[in-house]
Amino acid sequence: MSKFEKSEWAEREHAMEFMENADIYILERKRLFTILRSFYRYFLGNNPSKRPVKVLDLGCGNAALTMELLKEDNKINATLVDGSLEMLENARENLSDYPNVNFIHKTFQELLEKGLQDDDSLPCDFDFIVSSLAIHHLHTEEKKSLFQYLYDHLESGGFFLNIETVKAPTDELESWYRVLWSEWIGENQVKLDVKKNFEYLPEQYKDNPDNHPDKLQMQLNALESAGFSQVDCYYKYGIFSIYGGMK
Repeated sequence: MSKFEKSEWAEREHAMEFMENADIYILERKRLFTILRSFYRYFLGNNPSKRPVKVLDLGCGNAALTMELLKEDNKINATLVDGSLEMLENARENLSDYPNVNFIHKTFQELLEKGLQDDDSLPCDFDFIVSSLAIHHLHTEEKKSLFQYLYDHLESGGFFLNIETVKAPTDELESWYRVLWSEWIGENQVKLDVKKNFEYLPEQYKDNPDNHPDKLQMQLNALESAGFSQVDCYYKYGIFSIYGGMK
């Protein structure tokens, strides 16, 4: 099992660095958020039940995904889960103006072993489960177990959407995708007038033992095996992708 407490994400400095600089080096981050919001508007925006949409944000970080969804629907009932206390504290600060929000300190492994929480105020099933750049830290079998858990905790007609890095189908493509990412970072640094250089990050990502990306097709197959329908890759740029499915 991947141990969160032994990963760099358990370190306060790493969490802070990501929150401060993610817009600089996460490839097309604003585009990824735009697609997330479009997905929500199309599939969940016209909620026939009239009750608040129940959202689960896994590996929530500083609540970036939930904040994007709140721009579309400020009445959502959101549950945010992260293994980093530093991230959760920032998420709590960012969402301090919204009442229908719960925060849970749990790793993915704890989630699979113990569930969310013995708390009757929390939803048992969700309409929309989202995650961003967190699931690639799990090994293949852990991903499969998580996908089954998510399917089992979605309402019928609910959706799962994951913004994630994936492994290329060949080593040559993988190498080019890292170059593509580095070139994009360089262009973005110029556009944002950033003095610090982050073009080394794609190679660091490759060598980081905390990262366990799997091929996209394997993950799509795993979603289908868990029971999801309408499974597809909704967007892809190099190793960065958006994929998901419906229960």
